[in-house]
Amino acid sequence: MKNIEASAGVVPAQEKKAIEKKATEDEEEEEEVEEEYHYMENEMIFFLSEAPEYQISAVAEWGENSRGDIVVGVDTYFRHVMTGQRCESAWGCLIGWSEPDEHATEKWETLCERIENLGNIEEYICDEKRVGL
Repeated sequence: MKNIEASAGVVPAQEKKAIEKKATEDEEEEEEVEEEYHYMENEMIFFLSEAPEYQISAVAEWGENSRGDIVVGVDTYFRHVMTGQRCESAWGCLIGWSEPDEHATEKWETLCERIENLGNIEEYICDEKRVGL
């Protein structure tokens, strides 16, 4: 009976190697998770091509590792035209104020519509400095 108990406590060489391999893989995964990332930000401007003075700023923030992979998701937003506060849409940038001239109001609305209809907007906000619409 003692021989059975003694042999049950011994870990076969193959199992021992598998356990060591698993421990090594776990350590490597932990190192990947703990990898440092760099805070990245790009602020850019959308402007109306026919009237460049009509501008709306947009910001993208994200985290990249040393290989340039995005490790912290991209957060994009717009800045209010008058206050600079965060807005979730281009239209939000116009809330709370108005132009005395109806022609100017139409220009702002045109700019917002063009931004809204732009495909891959996140890519523009991350990569560009100025985009005429």
